[in-house]
Amino acid sequence: MLSRAAPFLLSAGERVLPLAAHVPFFLQRFTLQRSLNQVFAKAMQEGLFEILEQRWMRLQVTDLNLSWCLSKEPGKNRLLIKDRAPVEVTISGNWREFLLLASRQEDPDTLFFRRRLQIAGDTDLGLAVKNMIDSLDSDDLPSWLWQTIETLGKEAVPAAG
Repeated sequence: MLSRAAPFLLSAGERVLPLAAHVPFFLQRFTLQRSLNQVFAKAMQEGLFEILEQRWMRLQVTDLNLSWCLSKEPGKNRLLIKDRAPVEVTISGNWREFLLLASRQEDPDTLFFRRRLQIAGDTDLGLAVKNMIDSLDSDDLPSWLWQTIETLGKEAVPAAG
């Protein structure tokens, strides 16, 4: 069912996602912080996000004009999101590239090598974050969420040729 709806959902995303830039930041922060902390609770307990403790990275979705600064709260298993922070690294790209990364439809190294995703600033931290993202286990996500991400990612894969 979801695979049949995927082309429609991606097409709708092209029109609806740009509206997210008009959502007040406090709502973006509330939604993202709550969601990310729930989705990545196990990974944080396992210490996967320690690389971001007391360090800030910016995630920038360029085609949607959205960006968020992320860090791990010192001594707690909780991600923080701010609109401005002393970021050490920025990872940027279009939303479809982030979808391909999240759905594991394209290798992270390929996305960065082909400059479809870019790292600016502290490249060592950026590569550590990229490796952390790559090591996240999809089995730790709620099955409905992983199925949705994977299905949409498969539909978003650029046509060969």
